[in-house]
Amino acid sequence: MVDTRVTLSGIELSNPVIPASGTFGFGQEFRDYYDINILGTFSFKGTTGEERFGNDTPRIAECTAGMLNAVGLQNPGVEHVITHELPQLATFFHKPVMANVNGFSIEEYVRVAAMLDAQPAVGWLEVNISCPNVHGGGMAFGTSAENAAAVTRAVKAATHKPVYVKLSPNVTDIVSIAKACEDAGADGLSLINTLLGMRISLRTQKPILANTMGGFSGPAIFPIALRMVYQVARAVKVPVIGMGGVTTAEDVLEMMLAGATAVQVGAANLVNPLACKEIIEALPQAMEKYGIQTLTDIFGGAWK
Repeated sequence: MVDTRVTLSGIELSNPVIPASGTFGFGQEFRDYYDINILGTFSFKGTTGEERFGNDTPRIAECTAGMLNAVGLQNPGVEHVITHELPQLATFFHKPVMANVNGFSIEEYVRVAAMLDAQPAVGWLEVNISCPNVHGGGMAFGTSAENAAAVTRAVKAATHKPVYVKLSPNVTDIVSIAKACEDAGADGLSLINTLLGMRISLRTQKPILANTMGGFSGPAIFPIALRMVYQVARAVKVPVIGMGGVTTAEDVLEMMLAGATAVQVGAANLVNPLACKEIIEALPQAMEKYGIQTLTDIFGGAWK
């Protein structure tokens, strides 16, 4: 019998499969399709200090082997999440959840993180410094090692639970930013967020997205994500959560061989609401096929 368990900053997961923030809401939409307690955990909707409507529409554009989104961190705000979403979640999800923290200033990151840190249902804080779809925040913090470290340091000083910093691929040297976050106290790293892209309508001869550009995700970005996970995991000592174009159990194993401790699934959930369930169910058979008895045995196997 294969062992799919992994441990993320002292918390054991029954398997490494985690729906990525922004693709799973607060779990409500997916609970009707399957018992989401089979997940390792999930990262809930990116949360800011105040309610956000997000960007103007159109927000979505199709691409070959992927999609563009420019939703712009639409969310109900941290107080609503604490008073409404988390109590509802507790009625049907019985594992620690990952809180995705967003902000437009260091002060906002700290305030949101501290409020979510105090919630019993929250196991980890995932600090998103890499959203490419908002102006004046998000990716602006994630493209500079100095700014990334400043956010990490400030959030760590205000919280007690494990802090995972979500990194942007839209940089020249992701390793230097990863190491800056580690040095500033990050307990782990999540990578990658979406790549910056755009589409133009031949009919209107204008950008399809109202925001002009958006985040490119889906199977097409998997080799880039895998490369960056490999580079970062070799360079740091903290756990890495790998993501970017993951659609199969084999992709999960590849990510773990590159050095990921756990793996997030994003765009696939928007195409197939059963994606994570199917990956989890296929994982033992994939492990047996390649002679893997325990997932912890293969962490970083491609370079160790």
